[in-house]
Amino acid sequence: MATHDSNRETSPTVTDTLRYWRQSLSKALPSTSSGRVAYVFLAPFFVLFGLFLAFPIVFTLYLSFFKFNGVTQETVFWLDLGFHVIELNEMQLAFVGFENYTRLLSDAMFHQAMFNTVFILLLQVPLMVGIALLLAVALDASFVRFKGLFRTMLALPVSANLVAYSTVFLLLMQETGLVNFVLTTLGFQPIPWLSSDFWSRMTIVGAVTWRWTGYNMIILLAGLQNVPQQLYEAAEIDGANRIEKFRYVTIPQLRPVLLFVFVTSTIGTFKLFAEPIIINGGGAPLESTITIVQYIYMTAFIDFNLGYASALTYVLIAVVSVLSIVQIRLGGENDA
Repeated sequence: MATHDSNRETSPTVTDTLRYWRQSLSKALPSTSSGRVAYVFLAPFFVLFGLFLAFPIVFTLYLSFFKFNGVTQETVFWLDLGFHVIELNEMQLAFVGFENYTRLLSDAMFHQAMFNTVFILLLQVPLMVGIALLLAVALDASFVRFKGLFRTMLALPVSANLVAYSTVFLLLMQETGLVNFVLTTLGFQPIPWLSSDFWSRMTIVGAVTWRWTGYNMIILLAGLQNVPQQLYEAAEIDGANRIEKFRYVTIPQLRPVLLFVFVTSTIGTFKLFAEPIIINGGGAPLESTITIVQYIYMTAFIDFNLGYASALTYVLIAVVSVLSIVQIRLGGENDA
C-alpha cells in the first residue's frame, strides 16, 4: 500500500506535464531581450498577408501577360482534409505580352461596362452625398428630438443583405410593381424601369443610394459634431444667415470628411456587382446594366479567359487609383 502511494506521488500529473511543456517552449522561443520575439508574434500576419493578399496581387499581374488555355493532369499542390482532397493542377499558359491590354481598345463590351459604371458614378455619388449631408445637418439641429431613433432608422438600410434588397428593388420596379402603381394612381405614366436603358441604370442608382445614404449620413454627422460652435457664433456676430454659415463654416470644416466620403463612395461604385447582376437577371438589358466588375466576373468565371480578366482587373485598379488621387488633390488644395 505504501509502495502504491509512493508511485502515485512520483508519477507526473497533467499539470506537471503542461508546465514542463510550457517551460521547454519558453526556452525554445527567442528571449525578449534579443528583440526577435516580436517577429514571432508578427509572423502569422505576414504569412496570411502573403498568402491571401500579396500573392494574388502579384500572380494576377503575372497572369495578365498570358493566355489561359486550361489545366493539365499534372498536380502541383494537393491537400488531404480527410473528407475532401484539394488538388491544384498545372495551368497551361501562353505568353502574349501586352495583347490583353491592347485588346481593351477594341472591346465594345468593356467600353459599355465602363460607360455604365461611370454613368452610375456621376449620378449616384453626388446624389447620395448631397442627401446624406442634408440629413446630417437636419439631425444636427438643436431643436430636433428623438435623434437616436432617426439615426437608427436612416442607417438601417446598410445592414440589409445585398441580394435581398436588390431583389426587393427589382420587384418594386416591375412594370406592374408598386412604384408604377403609385405613379399611375397619381395620374402619371408608368416608367419602363427594366426595359429602358436609361431607367434600368436609374434603378441601380436608386437602389445603391437607398442602401448607402444612411451610412454616409452617420459619418457626416460625426464630422458636424466636431465643428467648433465658436465659429458659428463668430459668423452670427458678422451678420451671416443660415445659408452663409453653411457655405462658409460648415462646408470648409467638413472638407476632410466629405473627401473621405467621396473617395470611398467612388471606390464602392466601381465595385458594384450584386445590384446590377440581380437587376439584369430580372429582365433589364445586359448592355445597360453591366458594370466593370460584373464584366470581369463574366470574363474570368464564365468565359474562363483568366488572362484578359486579370488585365481588366489592373486597368480597373489604375482607373480607381487615378480618380482617388484627383479627388484627394482637389479636396486638399486648400490645406496648406
